[in-house]
Amino acid sequence: MARIVVKFGGTSVANVERIRQAARHVKREVDAGNEVAVVVSAMSGKTNELVGWVNEASKFHDAREYDAVVASGEQVTAGLMAIVLSEMGIQSRSFAGWQVPIYTDDAHGAARITGIEPSTLDERLCQGWVPVITGFQGVSPHQRITTLGRGGSDTSAVAVAAAVGADRCEIYTDVDGVYTTDPRIVPRARRLSKISFEEMLEMASLGAKVLMIRSVELAMAQKVRLVVRSSFDDPEAPQLAPDGTPGIPGTLVCDEDEIMEKQIVSGVTLAKSEAKITLRDVKDKPGVAAAIFGALADRSIVVDMIVQNVSDDGSVTDITFTVPDSEYEKAVDALENNDSIEYAKIVGSKGGAKISVIGVGMRSHAGVASSMFRALADKGINIQLITTSEIKTSVLIDDQYAELAVRALHTYYGLDKKDA
Repeated sequence: MARIVVKFGGTSVANVERIRQAARHVKREVDAGNEVAVVVSAMSGKTNELVGWVNEASKFHDAREYDAVVASGEQVTAGLMAIVLSEMGIQSRSFAGWQVPIYTDDAHGAARITGIEPSTLDERLCQGWVPVITGFQGVSPHQRITTLGRGGSDTSAVAVAAAVGADRCEIYTDVDGVYTTDPRIVPRARRLSKISFEEMLEMASLGAKVLMIRSVELAMAQKVRLVVRSSFDDPEAPQLAPDGTPGIPGTLVCDEDEIMEKQIVSGVTLAKSEAKITLRDVKDKPGVAAAIFGALADRSIVVDMIVQNVSDDGSVTDITFTVPDSEYEKAVDALENNDSIEYAKIVGSKGGAKISVIGVGMRSHAGVASSMFRALADKGINIQLITTSEIKTSVLIDDQYAELAVRALHTYYGLDKKDA
């Protein structure tokens, strides 16, 4: 017997028929003798609809009432899931976040989980019930409903799994696992059977949309093993791992120690719409970087790649960084209207693409970055910026070469399907 938390995203519960399909996956685990708790998102599109209603009612609404409205989407899904499971003969009931309870801080709209009281869920699981819990929400110290913001339902599922001591947390979505790159760009991309928390964290932060960063960070901190799998698979089909052997379908996200053979490069990611900004001849003195990036932080602008080049005499420096295309004008305005920063001029451009190669095996293998640069040079692709870390190397290139670069690197590092 295993204790499992399963989470279904919006596309997996988009209507009642899909909720029934998701419920059949739950029934398979219950019939196998496992203890199962379910975490659900709102039906696809419902959260956006609710947000639209709030904004229509008032542009200057109370954030606490915003949360009260927006949280209702998950409550509908949880109730419907419990009804469907009960119809299948499985004892089930729904739990709103405050009923568990899932405690959060009082940052309405972007709350963070501070703790979960697991006794009620534990009792139900031990009795053979399937609790269905609303994702994306909790209760503040002031007893108000809170929502967790982007990626909240995945985060809820991981937090519940940690609280009840689950053997794994299965994230059901509209894809059947984590791939070496986007299969829409590279049809020969392979589904990974395992990937480390660190690799998944890098992939999530660098453009992969399979899991949200917050949920991976929490899973890594709490040592919660994640499985990414598709809710559209046949629940009655034999359970086969990516290599075709009996096992759990999908991709296991786990501690690096669980992965015996570590590939040098596990994946290639692409993030488009990257803008590059360079401040020329910045007066090089203590605090200048803090002034530049502090001005951007004050405008809530997220900065990504940063490169600094100091002049020979050390008097001035060029500082280059990237921001999303959508933040380009706001970033330039923030710098131009900050009198504490001394520089000659600002130059920049939109339409860049960030390509990254990721792999825990890079820690113990030299030359990965140089081989990446060589592979791109062979395709005539110019590199504008470079950043590295222990397990990744990222480059900024012109957007028109983005997909060519991904395909070239995917093949260069031997990630293509062998039988494709």
